[in-house]
Amino acid sequence: MADPKSQNNVILACQPPKTLEDFDPPKKPGRNVYAIACATLASMTSVLLGYDIGVMSGAIIYIKKDLKISDLRVEVLVGILNLYCLIGSCAAGRTSDWIGRRYTIVVAQVIFFVGAILMGFATNYAFLMVGRFVAGIGVGFALMIAPVYTTEVSPASTRGFLTSFPEVFINAGILLGYVSNYGFSKLPTHLGWRLMLGAGAIPSFILGIVVLGMPESPRWLVMQGRLREAKKVLDKTSDSQEEADIRLADIKGAAGIPENCTADIVPVIKQSHGEDVWKELFLHPTPAVRHALIAAVGIHFFQQITGIDSVVLYSPRIFEKAGIKSTNDKLLAAMAVGFSKTIFILVATFLLDRIGRRPLLLSSVAGMIFSFAMLGTGMTIIEHSDTKLTWAVALCIAMVLAFVAFFSIGMGPIAWVYSSEIFPLRLRAQGASIGVAVNRVTSGVISMTFLSLSHGITFGGAFFLYASIATVSWFFFYFMLPETQGRTLEDMEGLFGNFGWKFAEFKKIKKQQQNHDLNEEVKGTGNGNDRGQIQLVLLSIFYIS
Repeated sequence: MADPKSQNNVILACQPPKTLEDFDPPKKPGRNVYAIACATLASMTSVLLGYDIGVMSGAIIYIKKDLKISDLRVEVLVGILNLYCLIGSCAAGRTSDWIGRRYTIVVAQVIFFVGAILMGFATNYAFLMVGRFVAGIGVGFALMIAPVYTTEVSPASTRGFLTSFPEVFINAGILLGYVSNYGFSKLPTHLGWRLMLGAGAIPSFILGIVVLGMPESPRWLVMQGRLREAKKVLDKTSDSQEEADIRLADIKGAAGIPENCTADIVPVIKQSHGEDVWKELFLHPTPAVRHALIAAVGIHFFQQITGIDSVVLYSPRIFEKAGIKSTNDKLLAAMAVGFSKTIFILVATFLLDRIGRRPLLLSSVAGMIFSFAMLGTGMTIIEHSDTKLTWAVALCIAMVLAFVAFFSIGMGPIAWVYSSEIFPLRLRAQGASIGVAVNRVTSGVISMTFLSLSHGITFGGAFFLYASIATVSWFFFYFMLPETQGRTLEDMEGLFGNFGWKFAEFKKIKKQQQNHDLNEEVKGTGNGNDRGQIQLVLLSIFYIS
């Protein structure tokens, strides 16, 4: 009988010698170029909202002069598009389940194209409002469908990176709007603002054609029973064949299709026209669905109620109040705001899947609180000074840029990423549309009241109010939003349902620390309790993941 030890030696001798590379950790898969291309095309629809926000901030200066309208009408004209978005975002949920995600994106482009043309040819205030109405519906469609489609084609490893693309293109659109303002500002007043608004038809026309080359969402294809087409898309958008098979199995399970079903096309139970979905969301939600709905509504509500659209839409007014009087200088300063937002949103896209949603979000909101507090201080000093204080003007400009930077690195993209990934498949389109609706309504209220608010409690008082609201939002996010980094979409329900999850974590930490202190006392170290109390306080403050 052969000696086992000698046999092992023979086997080892036959194996090639190991190198340093053999001990390296497994390499992460590279970014899926096809998934990035799909996410980019879908997310470019968000340019529509960004362009409208950016261009209106400057165009309104010339519209007010040309049409001779009051500040109240200015507020309504600027903010009403956000309320019109409500119609589009609510209709987009059912439309996307009916005709598919891709064709819903085309519908968004067509509607906005018509709206931009109407605004460009507007001859009076009423005509302009009609154009805003049509464009608003198109923006609502685009805002709802872009993050949903992007989420559904993205692999889990890069979902945060790819789903932040809509916010990236919103910021790119804002920057384009600011550049358009500056470029057309040299034309006669009656012509300049019309070209600023009408130019928005160009990107919508191009995108409406380009998106036809995108594949359909694999999850929508499975809901239609088109398994072969869904598998083809998943094979292209996954990091590996194994991941594609797992994603397909998860989606089939969520859609009620047996996992062992391999037919190309299978019959599926036709869903009702959304009534059951709305009942499950509002009337009979499970604890997990209720928690997800509160999280989605909350993050979209706080994203807007903290005043981002007030800063972006009225940045020329804010700079004027800070002491910049030249229209040209105000538009240049507004362009700096656009550059700041765009640069930092690009930074955020690379951090979402590395750091996680919660740390970025909480850090972002903390920076927003600081920026608004300092901006409020600077504006209050300027408002109570009889002379121009250069340092105070510089402080206000710096804090506006800092605020949009902090917003863009966390709160801006994460609201769209988070709300589009936390709902179950059967509720995802409608759940996302609710988040968009809350987002746009809140934005409309903020943008239509900022000038009146600043007249009532001063610009400084308005920014102090926003800082207070942002503080409330920080605590909401801390206690209500669990981390979703790296989880598959079908695995999300397990994260939600326990509203006291953060308190439970704190109690767990406290119990562990008490056990540790007891062991220290048994060993006779003496200072275990004091050190334990310090560690408990630090953990309770900084435990954010």
